[in-house]
Amino acid sequence: MEAANIEQGRRLALVYCAGCHAIDKVSPSPLRIAPPFRNLHKRYPVETLEEALAEGIITGHPSMPQFQFEADQINDFIAFLKSLE
Repeated sequence: MEAANIEQGRRLALVYCAGCHAIDKVSPSPLRIAPPFRNLHKRYPVETLEEALAEGIITGHPSMPQFQFEADQINDFIAFLKSLE
């Protein structure tokens, strides 16, 4: 298994998440109620997102799209989230 690619994880966040979530270390989230990704590790270990990303993120609010990542995308995405801590 190849090493996780933080830059590829950042690109995934840009495509799928940046419309609502802040994906850098300073900006506010475009959607005020969406937590900035740099703060997720304060709520729970970001590794706990692996299963949800694999099975398809489904949330209780209708504005968040459902999407599913492949295993290598999950590794990249988690590495990117950890790079923001």
